[in-house]
Amino acid sequence: MTFSGINYIAVIIATLAGFGLGAVWYMALGGAWMRALGKTKDQFDHGEGAAKALPFIISLVALFLMAWMLAGLMGHLGDVTVRGGAISGLFIWVGFVITTMGVNHAFSGAKPMLTLIDGGHWLAVLLVMGAVIGAFGV
Repeated sequence: MTFSGINYIAVIIATLAGFGLGAVWYMALGGAWMRALGKTKDQFDHGEGAAKALPFIISLVALFLMAWMLAGLMGHLGDVTVRGGAISGLFIWVGFVITTMGVNHAFSGAKPMLTLIDGGHWLAVLLVMGAVIGAFGV
């Protein structure tokens, strides 16, 4: 199932892998993450029903777009392999993700621990997504 060289099954699996990794990441580091934010668990009440689900829906859509763009970039580069995917994910993280986060966190006065936790999460997500997409090939 491909369209313009993108394997959408790989993109969907990479999306779900990134979402699952995030769940595990923040379950393990949730306490440290909240301290880095300067918030308590009670301050994360997002309401009920759809309002409570909204951050998760936004996350899934964002992860899908991220996986889709990564697959397109990998196809454009012509290196749709596990190694090529991991390298592409690393380059995207270094060139765009952690640099942007670093600037935003510096100007907002965020604690360095927040940048480490969130930045590490996005590095892991991009590495996993790249590897998954690369494992499927073209």
